[in-house]
Amino acid sequence: MTKRIATIGTTALVWLVLIAGMQPAIAERLTPERLWDLVRITDAAVSPDGRWVAYLATRYDLAENAGKSDLLLQEIPDRSAAQTAKRTAVAFDTRSMASKPQRLLEGVKGLNSLGWLNRSGGPKLIYVATPDGEEARPQAWMLDPAPGAVPQQLTHVPQGIGNLKPSPTGDAIAFTVDVKLDQTVNEIFPDLPQADARIIDGLLYRHWDQWHDYAYSHVHVATIGADGRVSEPLDLMPGMRADCPLPPFGGREQFEFSPDGQELALTLKLVNNPAESTDSGIYLVSTRGGPLQHITPGMPGYDMEPRYSPDGRFIAFHSMARGGFESDRNRIMLYDRATETLREITVGLDQTTHHATWSPDSKTVYFYSETRGTTQVFALDAEDPQLRRLSTGRFDLALVDAIPNSPWLLVRQQSMLRPVELALVDVEVGEPAPPITLTDVNGQMFEKLELPKIEQRFFKATDGKSIHCWVIFPPDYDPQDGRQWPMLTYCQGGPQSQIGQWFSYRWNFHMMADHGYVVLAINRRGLPGFGREWNDAISRDWGGQAMQDILAATDGMLADPRIDRSRVAAIGASFGGYTVYWLMGNSDDRFCAMVAHCGVYNLESMYGSTEELFFVNWDLGGPYWSSDEVFADYQRFSPHRFAGKWKTPLLVIHGEKDFRVPVTQGMEAFTAAQVQGVPSRFLYFPQEGHWVLSPQNGVLWGRVFFDWLDRYCRPSAAAGTNQP
Repeated sequence: MTKRIATIGTTALVWLVLIAGMQPAIAERLTPERLWDLVRITDAAVSPDGRWVAYLATRYDLAENAGKSDLLLQEIPDRSAAQTAKRTAVAFDTRSMASKPQRLLEGVKGLNSLGWLNRSGGPKLIYVATPDGEEARPQAWMLDPAPGAVPQQLTHVPQGIGNLKPSPTGDAIAFTVDVKLDQTVNEIFPDLPQADARIIDGLLYRHWDQWHDYAYSHVHVATIGADGRVSEPLDLMPGMRADCPLPPFGGREQFEFSPDGQELALTLKLVNNPAESTDSGIYLVSTRGGPLQHITPGMPGYDMEPRYSPDGRFIAFHSMARGGFESDRNRIMLYDRATETLREITVGLDQTTHHATWSPDSKTVYFYSETRGTTQVFALDAEDPQLRRLSTGRFDLALVDAIPNSPWLLVRQQSMLRPVELALVDVEVGEPAPPITLTDVNGQMFEKLELPKIEQRFFKATDGKSIHCWVIFPPDYDPQDGRQWPMLTYCQGGPQSQIGQWFSYRWNFHMMADHGYVVLAINRRGLPGFGREWNDAISRDWGGQAMQDILAATDGMLADPRIDRSRVAAIGASFGGYTVYWLMGNSDDRFCAMVAHCGVYNLESMYGSTEELFFVNWDLGGPYWSSDEVFADYQRFSPHRFAGKWKTPLLVIHGEKDFRVPVTQGMEAFTAAQVQGVPSRFLYFPQEGHWVLSPQNGVLWGRVFFDWLDRYCRPSAAAGTNQP
């Protein structure tokens, strides 16, 4: 009897196991916490022979509130293997050639500036990292890619270095060092060592999130001997009160060695009024030092990112024609080094270009560009520039490099659903093709995630033009079940910055949809990817047609019976925050809640406290006192003028170190809401700038964001598995 019971129990257990195995795994959803579990590819470099790609993958520890990076090495497949690949990259739905990478370094803090140095004994990896020790500063290192090799420290610069770049000849490196040229108050008055002040005689004394630190970023060159010893670094910009790369966002793409290693091209901004000018230029200098040769005189806009052709004949660079306009069309110019002449190869192209990259044979220039809600890769012949589109698909693709001895371009691939992986674009295909995904650092997580659904829709603007929108639906959205959903109208920043297929670590549409919201992301007037007329329409019309586009698209989406009209919120950051403040007084109660992050509230006080004045001079027409017409525009378009009509619950988010849109803008808006009894909350970050960058602050941002929205337009309990 006992044996029979045991047999029945065993049989039942087997059936339970079988039944459990037949059940689908419980899908997971993206949360603010899980965003920080994702691995981030931060840098990549192709070996000189085209066989390998090295890349950095950063993992964050929420408890430690910091990240560490691994250095990984992966083989690049040949074309025949890639074309027969049968695996599919999760969430991308592209062919996958991902293989298990070799891990050369693990858990290194501050790892960056990855590159290859073509040494006589074989190519070596170089990078920047900080040695152990409390007083240690970042230095250059070299590593043989063979397993088990020990890194060799190359530089010992007391101030530390950044932006490391190898010479094509393999016998030198270039990097930046912060060189102190200005005096502090305590150095001017040494008898007042405890004085805590600044003496300021000009503008741009603070920039984005940093105060001027009395130093300037200078490009240095050092030679490397056969034994690996590095010479004393040579400053190529001695005594210059100028920076290369340009702050605050420039990197090592803004300077480059010539193919013979005898010259560098630098991006510099040598003007008397840097706060009011975008006039940067390209300058050539010998690696032995000496005078700088300016090759872009009389060109008043941004000129930057010089790229020598491999044969040494040309320098390609990006150039904006209109001075003072930071979002002008990026042209590609070619400088002929022999004749010292310039010509544009993008004449007639109604789109902007990024990261001009030469083919190994010096015949073709590749670039990437926004186009109708995605970012794709294009090619131009240097001598007969006929535009060819190389890629397609619902992605944002960014060029890394052309791969020698192959038909491939290495790109960064991302979408609204999945963050960056490395991928390959075939330059020999006859028509645009999707990329082939090469890495898979987040594949295991995405195998478990339930994915939202994405559609593109078009709505008619008040002037009859078509407005492109991305609509992101929750994973369990079913258009046939009759259920109504809350919606978020997302207002883009910039103001000239396309809503493409980027994956944000705060304004994450995947996460918002997973939380139970339909997201309407509107490519309103003023965004690139839809022609220059559309892009330029935002300037001097901030509260005009762009706002009408957002309202028209929102109303168009509200006509869908599956959207609950009583549960619609408006959200946005920067110019998107301006949009939210403007909608607070001009949207006729369409919205049940608002979230404004680092938004512009008062145009007059913004002008007097921001730092890059060329931005407001162009987009607002200049200072509010410059003319009656400009003053009238300030009055028409400033959100603070409509604060008396505010009723909608408002969450204000702002960082103390945001100098582009100073924190007082958020404080003014919060005060206006509080004084009028409008439900409101202020999330203040004393150590963050225009963005929220630390892991724990990022999670806090997400929790407060969803808590506020859920109070007023909470998704139903059935929406997802992780609702609070």
